[in-house]
Order: sequence, then C-alpha cells, then structure tokens
Amino acid sequence: MALLSFQEALFDSAGFTRRHLLLGNGFSIACRPDIFAYGKLYEEADFSKLSPTVKKAFEALSTQDFERVIKALRDAKAILAAYGGTPALLKTLEDDANGLRELLVQTIASSHPAWPGELTELEYTSCRKFLANFDSTYTFNYDLLLYWVQMHTPEGVEPDSDDGFRKSEENFDAEYVVWEPGQSHEQNMHFLHGALHVFDAETEIQKYTWSNTGVRLIDQIRNALNKDYYPLFVSEGTSAEKYARIRHNDYLAKAYRSFSEIRGALFVYGHSLAANDEHYLKRIEKGKIEHLYIGLYGDFNSPDNKNIVRRAEKMTNARRGKIPLSVTYFDSSTAKVWGK
Repeated sequence: MALLSFQEALFDSAGFTRRHLLLGNGFSIACRPDIFAYGKLYEEADFSKLSPTVKKAFEALSTQDFERVIKALRDAKAILAAYGGTPALLKTLEDDANGLRELLVQTIASSHPAWPGELTELEYTSCRKFLANFDSTYTFNYDLLLYWVQMHTPEGVEPDSDDGFRKSEENFDAEYVVWEPGQSHEQNMHFLHGALHVFDAETEIQKYTWSNTGVRLIDQIRNALNKDYYPLFVSEGTSAEKYARIRHNDYLAKAYRSFSEIRGALFVYGHSLAANDEHYLKRIEKGKIEHLYIGLYGDFNSPDNKNIVRRAEKMTNARRGKIPLSVTYFDSSTAKVWGK
C-alpha cells in the first residue's frame, strides 16, 4: 500500500474546518533518539533502589518498555494474590511497580536536554512549522520539547499556543504559574498524561517556569525530585489504571473532556495506538472525529504498523451507524518535524 506524504495528507484534509494533532513518543524520539528511545532510557536508569530481580522482569518480557513491565508486575500481583501468593512476594511486586514509575520520571529528568539552547534553530523552526498546521495539540509525552518549541518565539512575539496556565491571582509573585478550570477556555495544548514541569500541589496545579525564576526548568524539576516531590505523571501500566488517575485530577480530566469533543480531522504522529492508551483510543471510536490521518514509520507491512492498522480498522468499524470515521495513512518521515 502506498502511503501519502505528510503534505499530501494535509492537502487531503483541507476540507475540514478543524485539524488536531495527537503526539506520541515518536515525536520526542525523532528529535533525540539518543535520549528518548525506550532502550536509551533503560540504559540510563539506576535500578539500585529496587529489588535485585526487577531487571529480570524486563528480560523475561524481552522488552525495555517501562510501562509494559509496570503493567506486567501489577498483573502478576493480582494473579498471585488469587493463587495465594505470599504477602512478601506480593509486596515486592507492588513496590517494584511503583518504584519503576518513579524511576521512569527520574530517568527522563536526569537525561533530558539541560536547556532550550540545546535544540538548534532549524529544529525549532521546522517543528513550529509542523505544529502550525493544527488548531490544537494533544500529547502523551512527558518531556519539555513541545513546551520549549511553543515558547520559542521571536522577541516581543507571544506564543500562539495556550496551555491554560496563568499567574496565580492569590499569589501573583509566585515562582510558578497555576492552572484553573475557569481560566482555561482558550487552551489549545494539552499534556494528556501530565508532564515533567507540571505538579499537583493538592490545592492547585502548578507549572514551573524559567521566566519567573531565572532557573533552568530542568534544574527546578531535578531539585523537586531530590526532595521527593514528583510531577503530575501518568505512567500506570494499564489503560484502566491511567483512566482512574485521570478522573481524579482536574487538569487531566479537562484534557480528557477536551479531546473527547474535538471534531474534524485528527493527525496522529509518533503513536502506536497501543492498548495501554485504550482510554483515549475509545474516545476516538465514540467521539466526533470524522477522519484520522495516522503516521506510519518504515515498512507498511512491518508487525508494528500492521498492529496500528488493525486497531485503526477496529475504530472505523465501531463507528458504524454513527458519524462515519475514515482513516488515511501517511509516511511519518516525510513530515520532517525536526527538519531531518
């Protein structure tokens, strides 16, 4: 099957009044494969504070995907509990699952580019050109790349994106900005599973910024982690666990509702339509999107791409008798998101 180029897909979607973008980890990997690929995160992770056997779980599953192992550990705990597993073993499985979640945050933060200047002007310009094609952007990624790109504007020019965060009315001089449901009506950039720079402070959702402190964002995040203060970060193993976390946080729940209501065309870039994000895939099935444009990387007939196509076909079949959903595939590499 011949894939459209990204430009051909854009031309094909010109008849829709709204175009939206959904980003997966491929967006970050395309920029810095030496950092954000699963294998690189695994290599950089410090497993010393977890049980000696936790790395064997990765080996047993032949994977370096943290979320897949988190899910497997929690599934194993549930099954062993039903079979009468010892309390000590069940606790180890639970502790390792929770520990891997925190380790993933720490590893991304520790290996992350230190400051926006590590991206080139070509990368910024290319990515902003790519993002400018869409009315709103939704991302599953936790890192700072998307935020850096959206904030990288010429002097005196305001960003054309809005993540919903504002200065606190009660604490205007705070070193952070806050998100409130009532002030996010113009929001068009959503971190669906949280992000390294977004923190749940119980009474408010805070976002760390450089402009209010003069301290590099990644340094603020690393300092917070050193104090055992963790960002809003949904990396639970299963879709159901992720959905439960989303429902209990205003910021995440608002993003979920926003995504559920979008109409027109949705472009998917760098995401494999994996089962652990089923809570969002179901929103596509049951929602109002009319056309999906899905980026595929590499050989159309590769096992990974075949899985994507199968899940996309399931979405179209689930829409029968409702608003029809069409799917078109494009070659991800032709988007040149980072100019390469």
